[in-house]
Amino acid sequence: MLATLSAFGVRAQQTPSPSHDVSVSRNLSTFNSIVKELEMNYVDTIRPKEAFGAAIEAFLSTVDPYTEYYSSDDRNELTKITTGQYDYGGIGSYIMQRDGSSYISGPMEGAPAAKAGLRSGDKIIRVDSVDTSNMGSSDVSSRLRGLAGTPVTVTVKRPFVTDSILTFELIRAKLSDPSVPYWGVIGGNTGYIRLTQFLADSGRDVNEALKAFKANPEVTQIVLDLRGNGGGLLESAVDILGNFLPKGTEVLRTRGKDKSMEKVYKTTKTPIYPDIPLAVLIDGGSASSSEITAGALQDLDRAVLIGSRSYGKGLVQSTRPLPFDGLLKVTVAKYYIPSGRLIQALDYSHRNPDGSVGRTPDSLTNVYHTLHGREVRDGGGLTPDISIDWGRVSPLLYNLVSDNKVFDFATKYANTHDSIPGAWEFEVTDELFEEFKNSLDVSTLQYDKVMDQLLKQLRETAEAEGYLTEEAAAAIDTLSPLLSNDVNQDLDNKREEIAEYLGGEIASRYYFENGRLIQTLKQDKALKTAMETLSDPVKLKEILGR
Repeated sequence: MLATLSAFGVRAQQTPSPSHDVSVSRNLSTFNSIVKELEMNYVDTIRPKEAFGAAIEAFLSTVDPYTEYYSSDDRNELTKITTGQYDYGGIGSYIMQRDGSSYISGPMEGAPAAKAGLRSGDKIIRVDSVDTSNMGSSDVSSRLRGLAGTPVTVTVKRPFVTDSILTFELIRAKLSDPSVPYWGVIGGNTGYIRLTQFLADSGRDVNEALKAFKANPEVTQIVLDLRGNGGGLLESAVDILGNFLPKGTEVLRTRGKDKSMEKVYKTTKTPIYPDIPLAVLIDGGSASSSEITAGALQDLDRAVLIGSRSYGKGLVQSTRPLPFDGLLKVTVAKYYIPSGRLIQALDYSHRNPDGSVGRTPDSLTNVYHTLHGREVRDGGGLTPDISIDWGRVSPLLYNLVSDNKVFDFATKYANTHDSIPGAWEFEVTDELFEEFKNSLDVSTLQYDKVMDQLLKQLRETAEAEGYLTEEAAAAIDTLSPLLSNDVNQDLDNKREEIAEYLGGEIASRYYFENGRLIQTLKQDKALKTAMETLSDPVKLKEILGR
């Protein structure tokens, strides 16, 4: 989570002890002497950029993973993190590398690539006059980038069509990732908002969705989806909280090196929805500003948290200018949500002998209380009020995805079907699933076949223990064909899981990433639980302790 410099009163710091100052001074002097000796006496020429880059990285690794150095060349990365905007122009497409070549994996909605007609699965064989048919994705991506407003010619080979070589003339554009890629009304009465990052404009984007819900009398409950949201700007979290909490509500305190310079954050606006039933979806990818938002709403008994335990990042970063246009993103404070708890899971100031950092055991965490007296704990992230078992991806689906079998089928489908029903209406029918099954070369599906592995283990164990007699071996031989994996049967057994991913992949070809998300939401256990819980006033009151 980042905070602007103006948000902190932490410039005044406690004076380090003399022994600490002496240690720092001695080590700086030693390092400076080493550099001078190498420069003067080393047999070959040292490479200063690489050497100092490695030294800086090693030094920063002794603090925490969020304190990072950005050279003048890398500042655009930090700009993207805080604003969602890229410092360069591009065509607006995700690029994937496969078999030594680069492909369009998905054009971004509204970007030049999508407007021009580039599609997922297109193999990029030329950028301007340069042959890219056997070029990696990073090199191809760099050639597609340039100043916004400048032209670029892209030639692709499109599979499953008659005229496979296609050339597109595009004009590069300034690109940005929206923090609210999707919002809408689900099930007739649930306002759903998918928030993927906390940027400078995130408060405005969430506000826009909430105002639309407010104008719709059918909307009686709200679900804020923060799953996979790694955070961003602290101020955006406070701004978004202001939509649901009374003006002037304290939602956060930050404490830096000088404990007397504590900073208190309160909501500053009249809420749009001070009372509407509210649920927040979280998981292990919800961190930083996501945890501030979800944690404050939990501590104040304003929302029910649904999902799995959050990441556990209770540290605040700010940027400091460095010489030669560099930047240091440095951890300057810890944050405490309304109950007073710090949800940081890892204590980087206390490392194990091998340098690793262990997660705080639940047995060592402390009890705090929400506004209405519910017990909550510090350390280890946020524990949801209702836990969801996400399940595990089956080895079969993993193989289908990692080997691009789902991707390739969706590519063929999109290149041979002009349209599909709307994203909410589209579904993988039995006929479509059979078509997908028939497209597979089952001999290439090298997933872990559990029954085959167990039978093999049974035979090996019986032999090792001296029980593999002729009769036992014959019995196993008889059993094997009855229990051996049948690929078609496994595909049918995992139909629901495979169909969800397949439907998302196909829908994304027509409706971009929102199409994929909508297909996922149709089967989303957490969303279903949230909608049912919010519609039950008795259960909601029981959870929130009201």
